[in-house]
Amino acid sequence: MFMRMIYDDKLAQAAYLIGCQRTGEAIVIDPERDVDRYIDLAEQNDFQIVATAETHIHADFLSGSRELAERIGAKVYVSDEGDADWKYQWLDNKVSGGSYDHQLLRDGDKFSIGNIDFVVMHTPGHTPEHIVFFVTDRGGGADEPIGIATGDFVFVGDLGRPDLLETAAGQADAMKPSARRLYETVGKLQGLPDFIQVWPAHGAGSACGKALGAVPTSTIGYERRFNPAIRAAASEEQFVDFILTGQPEPPLYFANMKRLNKIGPPVLGGVPLPPRLTVEELRSQDGREVVIADTRPWDAFRVGHVRHSLSLPLGPTFNTDAGSLIRDGEGIYLVIEPDRVEEAVRDLVRIGLDDIRGWYDANELERYETTRTPLATSPEVTAVEAVEMLDGSRVQVLDVRRATEFSGGHIPGAVNVAHTRLAARLDEVPKDRHLVVNCRTGKRSARACSYLARLGYEVTNLRGGILAWDQAHAAVER
Repeated sequence: MFMRMIYDDKLAQAAYLIGCQRTGEAIVIDPERDVDRYIDLAEQNDFQIVATAETHIHADFLSGSRELAERIGAKVYVSDEGDADWKYQWLDNKVSGGSYDHQLLRDGDKFSIGNIDFVVMHTPGHTPEHIVFFVTDRGGGADEPIGIATGDFVFVGDLGRPDLLETAAGQADAMKPSARRLYETVGKLQGLPDFIQVWPAHGAGSACGKALGAVPTSTIGYERRFNPAIRAAASEEQFVDFILTGQPEPPLYFANMKRLNKIGPPVLGGVPLPPRLTVEELRSQDGREVVIADTRPWDAFRVGHVRHSLSLPLGPTFNTDAGSLIRDGEGIYLVIEPDRVEEAVRDLVRIGLDDIRGWYDANELERYETTRTPLATSPEVTAVEAVEMLDGSRVQVLDVRRATEFSGGHIPGAVNVAHTRLAARLDEVPKDRHLVVNCRTGKRSARACSYLARLGYEVTNLRGGILAWDQAHAAVER
């Protein structure tokens, strides 16, 4: 058996290419949307992808199963568990008409790719339709599974969060019932052999859990012994309290990913190639009508950028920041280093931001500035300067950290709205006050400042965040 994890560091998402070396057939489990990576990897190892499978309707990225079905005719294996609200609606909607080759799966179902068997177990809790795949290599003489593709059920050191139906998808009062279903599902782990490997869909940094480990894989035995969420399942009430406490605010784009993965992600047909802009074309764009996403570091952005741009540095949180601060359907122009255009485009289409209309070379931004089109700046203050500013009656502190961080200590009088939810909670942000915006280190607050400035707010970033505030021995509320 051949198995490779294909990992997206920014979304902390893992897909798995599993192939039968005797027949040359392979399957991809939980693929992202830019599927050329999987096709190329399979070809490099003399495999042909014949199938794609999903553990559940994902919330944090757009699935590539439909893309694989369109591009190479891959057979689709997806869950038929859950009620009517949790059924895949795109299986009978090929772009050319008709249905995709597919099989709906329920608990206990089995299918094979070459000499590799896949057995389904229904594991509700994270979502009602969630399933996992036990993988047995019959071609290697095995009669027991080597591993489980656990999706968002079991992670290394955590379990998939059961609150997203309420906090991200907006289903009222769904959180506790989902946690109780997850508690029942954890019981299914009892009796499984310790040696079975755990192949999760996410690692550290994913918003699909609160304490995911940085080790990519584990075993059932290890997780039963040391996974805090599984150990909390000594009683139902203890488990429910543990699993729902301290979950981070989900990025705003999660609800849209759920919807699109259910009804069917638009077919890309390949990674888009947006055109390069001339300086005149960039000057003609109004950052209030379209998104001008400036991917340079904050220190470069704050001293000179196109007015009404968003500061979205092309780093580890680019997807999450963009998905939280760019509305679905907004046209996007990138200010970016030329050799990073493809990286940014892939990041954006993985979260459904497809309308990328062009890019401008960040190295040539000084050419943009004229007397009619001056570059804008973004104010930033030290903690000492911020203390002096707070004596003014018009100044309001906005803390854009997670609620759990905020409760651990914050600037007196601060309003707390996580930057990933800011666009949905603007009614809590006063527009008649000068906002001093902080996070832990000044990075998330910088993104928030650019977003709020684009909307007409008067904002100043706190350099160094709450850490600098603490070092200045300024007052803190807890």
